[in-house]
Amino acid sequence: MITIENVTFHHGRSRILHNVSLNIKKGGITAVIGPNGAGKSTLFSLMARISPLQSGSIRFDGLDIRKTQARELARKVAIMRQDTHVDSRISVRDMVGFGRYPHHQGRPSENDHDKVEKALDLFALTELAGRFLDELSGGQRQRVLVAMAYVQDTDYLLLDEPLNNLDMYYARELMRQLRDLADNHGKTVVVVLHEINYAASHADMIVALKDGYVVAHTDTASFMTEENLSRIYGMPVPIETVKGCKFAIHHT
Repeated sequence: MITIENVTFHHGRSRILHNVSLNIKKGGITAVIGPNGAGKSTLFSLMARISPLQSGSIRFDGLDIRKTQARELARKVAIMRQDTHVDSRISVRDMVGFGRYPHHQGRPSENDHDKVEKALDLFALTELAGRFLDELSGGQRQRVLVAMAYVQDTDYLLLDEPLNNLDMYYARELMRQLRDLADNHGKTVVVVLHEINYAASHADMIVALKDGYVVAHTDTASFMTEENLSRIYGMPVPIETVKGCKFAIHHT
């Protein structure tokens, strides 16, 4: 379980998060959604220990992120940041291989190499494995970063806007892969999403933020109502049901 208690975060004089408390149960996919400036990426950066906690606590299966050593936490939680940028010229295979470092500490075994090759195959990167990151499109680099987080083989997978730069095909495939990891491999996936309909289609639970407050934390079917979405996004958002799934009709 992910336990977040009384987390408040300030940037200068601006309060970005207001006394956030959440319990995210182990297993399944939890989507964190909300309008721009809601605090989604700030909460992610605190959970991922990218930004230091200013108040409150965050624990993964009882491991306090303030007190747990980096190596131990890296074997429990894998992250993919929204703003990841790599300056050095590195191949796709080597970049994905970095995800295994918490396990082998610079001495990769045959098992580590096998896991990297399987990740390359899973994310349709095998043909790109020998190419350098600076030769790839934005969507291809995005898949490399998700594969690097995946191959870390942790109980928890935290992804901040992983669908950025992905076309419809690869966005759908990634969400299906995350669904498979949750359903068939026991992973707990927490994903920050900009597009509400991907959350509606694939997430078990929704955490909705607005102005730094948690305004909803419930199962996806219950959350997907016109009242909820209109309140959070400040505009009318009609809901239609297609093949048993509720979708937000917000494009027109």
